[in-house]
Amino acid sequence: MTTAEECREALQKLTGRLSEMSPADREQYFGNRSISVTIPDLGVTYATVLGAGDDPVREVAPGEPPSNIRLTANSDEVLALSQQPLNIARAWLARRIKIEASPKDLIRLRRLL
Repeated sequence: MTTAEECREALQKLTGRLSEMSPADREQYFGNRSISVTIPDLGVTYATVLGAGDDPVREVAPGEPPSNIRLTANSDEVLALSQQPLNIARAWLARRIKIEASPKDLIRLRRLL
């Protein structure tokens, strides 16, 4: 099992891919959309804002409003997302990852993953 800190670093690496995009493209695709990842096997939820591409991944405080895009995955799946191109659709169909987002945000998410 992966640790909470390893998952946070993996998510930071994943969102760091946005820094490879031009600021105009980041704004067009993500604007100020927020994303959170709940990791049930570790009992932690992390969140960040996607538009800047360099916002820190931080632990969600109790009572904080929900993010625009919400993922739920075990720690090993979170690590896999950052290490290799994971087929997000296959993982979702296999119920290894749960995604709650608007259809438009799902399209945006494909750009990140």
